[in-house]
Amino acid sequence: MKKVRSSSIRMTRGDRIFCAVNYAAIALLLLVIAYPLYFVVIASFSDPYSVVRGEVYFWFEGFSLDAYKNVFREARVWRGYANTLRYTVFGTALNLLLTIPAGYVLGKKQLVGRGAIAVFFLIPMYFGGGLIPTYLLLKSLRLLNQPYTLILMGGVSVYNVVVTRVFFQTSIPEELFESAHMDGASHMRSFLQIALPLAAPIVAVMALFYAVGRWNSYYDALVYVIDSDYMPLQIVLRSILLLNQSALSGVDASQLATDSEMLTALARQQYMAEAMKYSLIIIAALPLLVAYPFVQKYFVRGMLIGSLKG
Repeated sequence: MKKVRSSSIRMTRGDRIFCAVNYAAIALLLLVIAYPLYFVVIASFSDPYSVVRGEVYFWFEGFSLDAYKNVFREARVWRGYANTLRYTVFGTALNLLLTIPAGYVLGKKQLVGRGAIAVFFLIPMYFGGGLIPTYLLLKSLRLLNQPYTLILMGGVSVYNVVVTRVFFQTSIPEELFESAHMDGASHMRSFLQIALPLAAPIVAVMALFYAVGRWNSYYDALVYVIDSDYMPLQIVLRSILLLNQSALSGVDASQLATDSEMLTALARQQYMAEAMKYSLIIIAALPLLVAYPFVQKYFVRGMLIGSLKG
């Protein structure tokens, strides 16, 4: 018995040229995106002098861990890591506690005044209160320079509430809740025992979105927090970088001209500051870089859910 060969479409010369151009464009785009990230990695592990002289291109030059040693020698880096982890965990928990129930309730057609409530949610999405009014409000509430202020700020993202509402409306049949109500279940019991277990995908997506935002957040701490013990990692790394880069600003030029040892020490510090710039990027982004391959599918799922919100 003869084997049936799978039919294939013969590509014309124009098709091959079109594919070649597409592959070349995609490869170029990948290079433009990937090389800066790759350069940051190899520069952070290279000798500071080689980095400053521009000798680092495709591989390490004089492999060195001095930049990382200088960063982790700072006790405030570890304190910043602990603060950021604390803000991320508790802040994400607060976000989920507010977002998931709000999306569930707004997805109920029988909710009285649902349209007005939805408009109430949408107003702050387009119109913010402004920096100064927010600062004065926090001051009157005595929430300035408090660690829990960074947890309370940004408690709800209206966009995420809308995405969550769409999930409950499109992914969980309303008949399940009707059957539960006929059996005597309350709205709270329906939410906790029916909706929440079936909403594991959207909970994972929202937790991921909020955690990434919390980890990268720095603006609220920059404006509303003064005590260095409460600063997140991003602010700590920024202060270290600025401190090293401004080493020459307070030194008298005439003194440098006569003191060669001081000039050498300051030049070495400036070289180290340049290398530390790349190591600081790696340190701040490493947890997300490690976690992203394992949670990438949730990002994709969240984008698919969000595309249905209209």
